[in-house]
Order: sequence, then C-alpha cells, then structure tokens
Amino acid sequence: MSSQNLPTRTRILKATWELLDSNPGVAARMSDIAKKAGVSRQALYLHFPNRTELFIATTKYQDEVFGIQDGLAETRSAKSGTDRLRRYIEAWANHIPKIFGVAKTLMVMKETDADAATAWADRMQDMREGCAAAITALDAEDLLKPELDPDSATDILWTLLSISNWEQLTVTCGWPQPRYIERISAIAIQSLTLNEA
Repeated sequence: MSSQNLPTRTRILKATWELLDSNPGVAARMSDIAKKAGVSRQALYLHFPNRTELFIATTKYQDEVFGIQDGLAETRSAKSGTDRLRRYIEAWANHIPKIFGVAKTLMVMKETDADAATAWADRMQDMREGCAAAITALDAEDLLKPELDPDSATDILWTLLSISNWEQLTVTCGWPQPRYIERISAIAIQSLTLNEA
C-alpha cells in the first residue's frame, strides 16, 4: 500500500516520524509535516491541534508499529521479581535502537521547544511506570535492598535505563547490544536487590 493510500492520520504520523528521525535535534514544523504527509495544514490541525499531541501520538505510534506491548507482556509473566526485572531491562533495551532517532531529536529539542519537552516527559513517564512495576514485583518478594524504598529504587532503575546512558555505552563507547543488556542487568540486580547477579 502506498503512503498516499494510508489513512490521513497514519500518513501524518509516518511523516512526523520520518522528519524527527532524519533530522536529529531539528524542530519539525507543522507546515513541514503537512507537506511531507501530503495534506493541507488544515487537515493536519483537524487530526492534531498542536505539536505536543502530534509528537506524543508519534511516539505511541512507534510503540504500536514495533509491538512494545508484546515485548512487555513477557515481563508480566515472569516467575519472580528478579526475572521480571531482567525481562523488563531486556525489553526496553531492545526497544531503544528502534526509537532512538525520534528519541534523540526530542531529547535535543526539549531544551528549547515546549512541545518536544512535553512529549518527552510523557514518553519518559510511561517508561518510569514500567520501571515502577518491576520494582513493585521485587518489593512484593522482599528482594529490595533494605536501604531502598520503592520510589528510590524506581528512580535508580529509571536513571540507569535512560536513553542517554544507552547512547553513551553503545554509540560512544561502542558496546554491542548484548553486552549492554548483560552489564546493565547485572548492575541493576547488584544495586537494587538482595540477589547475586
């Protein structure tokens, strides 16, 4: 199916994704997105009244295309808190390379663009909720280190799994993805739980 035969909303989301992915750090204007999608600005605004909603919808569209919920479903069926933590780290780590182009653009743009900042905060809140669920599973089994409460443990895991840290280790330092997953999993387990990695 050609992109012109796709529903208008989908064409807009695909166009936004492509623009954000191909121009890291460059603010995608609504007029640029409309042109790329082959729609009028009026049609664009009928579907998305502002860039904040459009950027948030684009990140959720990526999740849908890449099936992140299927990946996360496996974490929910884990037999133990530690297993859930490992599975969550692996699912999120394997999702990052797929969304990195758009994520990097939003990370750069959020410093000077309120729409990007709001979209990024929404995206990271979703990710934090996944971290909190993994920590809750550990806490339910009394596996958290005694000096950590669930909120502090969630803060640590959320920071450890940040896209910036992934970029530093895999892009800047050249770590292969399997090494990243193995080492971050070990660090998380050693830092947060009473278990050995």
